[in-house]
Amino acid sequence: MQDEYRTVARAGVHETEVNRSRFLCALAPAATEQEAQDFIATVRKEHAAASHNCWAYVIGADASVQKASDDGEPGGTAGVPMLQMLLRRDMRYVVAVVTRYYGGVKLGAGGLIRAYGGAVGEALDTLGSRTRRRFRLATVTVDHQRAGKLENDLRTTGREVRDVRYGEAVTIELALPDADVDAFRAWLADTTAGTAGFEPGGEAYGDA
Repeated sequence: MQDEYRTVARAGVHETEVNRSRFLCALAPAATEQEAQDFIATVRKEHAAASHNCWAYVIGADASVQKASDDGEPGGTAGVPMLQMLLRRDMRYVVAVVTRYYGGVKLGAGGLIRAYGGAVGEALDTLGSRTRRRFRLATVTVDHQRAGKLENDLRTTGREVRDVRYGEAVTIELALPDADVDAFRAWLADTTAGTAGFEPGGEAYGDA
């Protein structure tokens, strides 16, 4: 797994105009290929009257899934430059749809490539990006007497507390950078006088 990746900060739309044609770039994070396809379908429905709804997406921290469509524009002039822009900006788990409303002036192949790639680049500049880092999920079990102070200590030291469950004991779920696991074990043992349980789990991505 990649240690970290970048994705778009939020979903949004940015509009540009090139020789009287309107280009609306809709960007959104997409955790799966199905999410990306659902987003594309939503935009196509919203802009059913548009000349073209071209799209591209990159799924996977290692960019393992890359797909694009020209949606009727000349081959290689829309979807591919959109995809190339996403990859050039190191974007992952992201989908882009550029909707074109034709303005009556033909742009030519070079003009289309610049317009579609540029629409994605400008949208990324406007919406911004965020870095997601790989974390180790872990479960801490502690008695009720120590739970409140421990949870407070975890939050004040910047640990990512994902869930707290109260039963016979208190279970706290955390996300830790892999490199911090051993140091965290030692800190936990010291803080709780060795009474807390620690169980490392799987991996996930969270905001860096």
